[in-house]
Amino acid sequence: MALMISDECIACDACREECPNDAIEADDPFYVIDPDLCTECVGCYDEPNCIVVCPVDAIVLDPDNVENAEELRYKFEQLQGQE
Repeated sequence: MALMISDECIACDACREECPNDAIEADDPFYVIDPDLCTECVGCYDEPNCIVVCPVDAIVLDPDNVENAEELRYKFEQLQGQE
């Protein structure tokens, strides 16, 4: 399951630097996560780093983009192959 940023976002930029896939971008008025790039940090970290650093708990699971751990790992491997 990809993550999404709720309207609680304060656009502090803390999450953007933590994303290993560059899935987080600034948007007006808050940030957004590209579900095609979000792997919930599978393949990089034990937990999603953006959630860990968010000071207002604005990052949540995206119910419209459900993926299991195997699918997230495959997506991560595909993204790494594109570099």
